[in-house]
Amino acid sequence: QVQLVELGGGLVQAGGSLRLSCAASGRTFSGYAMGWFRQAPGKEREFVAKISWNGAWRYYADSVKVRFIISRDNSKNTVYLQMNSLKPEDTAVYYCAATVRAGATMSEDEYEYWGQGTQVTVSS
Repeated sequence: QVQLVELGGGLVQAGGSLRLSCAASGRTFSGYAMGWFRQAPGKEREFVAKISWNGAWRYYADSVKVRFIISRDNSKNTVYLQMNSLKPEDTAVYYCAATVRAGATMSEDEYEYWGQGTQVTVSS
């Protein structure tokens, strides 16, 4: 089992920045690739970004490419999502997730473990 806890959500004005973190406990963190997803009100959960177990590979949704940066620190069992130039349409609950699958796994069905989510609200 892997337990995931997201932190760092909040309210920010459009154009601002936030950094989300996701702390993992349980099985060896470095054995998992990590992803971020988000779910806006009334919408399905969607892929945001993914990082491989060693940080060598990163994948982004087109809607966040250039603005968001995913990173990880295996010594701290933590994955981060730096969000810059935020837009109102970035408002959502953000979830981190863990998977043993390599590659650009963008489907939530491909992730084994999930955090409880953290709310990000971007005001216009």
